[in-house]
Amino acid sequence: MRLIECFAWLLAAAPMTALLIYSLELVLGLAPGRQAAASPSAPRSVAILIPAHNEAAGIAETVAGLRAVSPAGVRILVVADNCTDDTAARAAAAGAEVVERSDAERRGKGYALAFGRDVLARDLPDTVIVVDADCQLATGSVERLDAAVAEGAAAQSTNLIIPDRSQPALVQISSFAMLVKNLIRSRGLSRIGGCALLTGTGMAFPGAIFAAAPLATGDIAEDLGLGIALTRQGVRTRLVTEATVRSRAASLRDSVAQRRRWEHGFLANALRHALPTLAGGVSRGSRAMVALGMHLLVPPLALLFLIAGAGLVVLAAIGFAWSIWMPAAALAAALALATVLTAIAWLRHGRETLTLAALLQAPLYVAWKIPTYLRFLVAREARWQRARREGDA
Repeated sequence: MRLIECFAWLLAAAPMTALLIYSLELVLGLAPGRQAAASPSAPRSVAILIPAHNEAAGIAETVAGLRAVSPAGVRILVVADNCTDDTAARAAAAGAEVVERSDAERRGKGYALAFGRDVLARDLPDTVIVVDADCQLATGSVERLDAAVAEGAAAQSTNLIIPDRSQPALVQISSFAMLVKNLIRSRGLSRIGGCALLTGTGMAFPGAIFAAAPLATGDIAEDLGLGIALTRQGVRTRLVTEATVRSRAASLRDSVAQRRRWEHGFLANALRHALPTLAGGVSRGSRAMVALGMHLLVPPLALLFLIAGAGLVVLAAIGFAWSIWMPAAALAAALALATVLTAIAWLRHGRETLTLAALLQAPLYVAWKIPTYLRFLVAREARWQRARREGDA
């Protein structure tokens, strides 16, 4: 009986720990953020770097939109990376500086960023802002990111999907999950460890830090890998909630591929870095590394609830068979807490993104994601692929 009870507690421990970390991030992240730093007093040079692979359909709109919200003198550099369309010509016509890169072997956003960095290094700006080719910064975001960077930190704007309640329920839930991760949990992480997540777009760096950053990798979650590397180097990322970067929701078909690439990348990085980062943070007395290591212990939202639900079923079976109920009760309490806090997050921040009718289909969303997680075990994504955009053939 003692052996079975130990097994039950071991079975409950991992999902319960992840649920409690997730809940702590939500509790701390649901409160509003602090105001952004004031604008730097001295003039500063700023460059916006846009990696673009076959983005002819939307690159001109992106460049024009960034030009409209950027102060005079901001440099916009587009890296047309392994393009087979006229991305470069359209970006140049829209007013961007353009460089072209061709390398069939070294493919991926990280390599494109490293190539753009080499160009910027000839006249290194004070601040480098990275924006994806399908995204737009809100008015004032460039100034707020630059102000945060002027204080010596990297910075991350709030990276969200443009709300669209006409999308299928599963796409709405995916957009809400992104809001939870990129706004609420990232704000909670900032309050735990003084560092935020890098989310791939709307990222800003001091020029000197960007010049030395480990960019040239084929990591399919290059933003996460970069954030881990910088945190280990003692570089903290500040979440600037007043700066916003947005993109349109992908279609249902494209959401599957897009989320699969990101979640496989997250899981691969988590398996490789979570415990070493946590242990390194404890040994070095680094609050930021401890917080990031804890964050990496929490799987993507659907997988978290899937694992917790499956674990609860097994623990309930153990309870009925051997009257050992405490592990099941503890996991059920942690799951209930996480569920309630997620509902509060929806009430406070998510109703514009996710309808109640769509929210009620959350169990279907979890089931929809099962093939993504099974594929991680047997045929995980390992090569960077561009997410499809609206208007692609």
